[in-house]
Amino acid sequence: MATTNKKAMSMGIFLALNFFGVLFLIFMPIFGDGKNGLVFSDDMFNKLSKGSSYFIPDVKKSADNFLGKEFTLTIKMDREEQIKNTVQVLTVANMVPEATGTEIKIKGKLGELMAIILKDSDDMYKNDGKAISAKYNLKEKEVMLSWWNILKQMDKSFKKEGKIEEAKIATDVMKKAVETAYNFYGIEAQKVTDKAIMMIGLLIFYVIYTMWWGFAIYYLFEGLGLSMSKVKH
Repeated sequence: MATTNKKAMSMGIFLALNFFGVLFLIFMPIFGDGKNGLVFSDDMFNKLSKGSSYFIPDVKKSADNFLGKEFTLTIKMDREEQIKNTVQVLTVANMVPEATGTEIKIKGKLGELMAIILKDSDDMYKNDGKAISAKYNLKEKEVMLSWWNILKQMDKSFKKEGKIEEAKIATDVMKKAVETAYNFYGIEAQKVTDKAIMMIGLLIFYVIYTMWWGFAIYYLFEGLGLSMSKVKH
């Protein structure tokens, strides 16, 4: 029959109560700008992620190799309601779109189109959505979503034609510029070096806090007389 260990039980209760006490504080809005601990840490890591995800200048160097290169291809939209916005952004970007049903035939210069999309992505990355909205007379997120759909379909069309380099630049602009700018829109970018001490502190706290709960459980079980031991044969 298991016997209780009062000393171990007291230690387990002490650790558990303190653990939940800290947990209560974490959920209190006492961290910067009235945020709770989870929102504060999540916000900080989002800012650091954005700060380390700025690939637009590198993609632009690759896209410049296609300046002046004429292209003609047909892309297919998934839904008819996408057609209007797609034609509108392509027209503003000095392309020549011709819509038939859910298909759009595009004529223009590839490098110049990529440059315009990268400029919009850069504005979006820097949270200047007003510049994009005024330029296309559409909501900034609708513009970026249109660019994403266009690039996705361009990638498919170029691959069908065996134009691997053209498909690659369309994919790079889509993933490294448009997606990043869209996903991080509204978040302030920060460098890891600027928040290194706080980031390390949070990671250390996470490790210690996890171990804290583990020891609480260990002592509580030991206090109840439940422990792991090697079976004697």
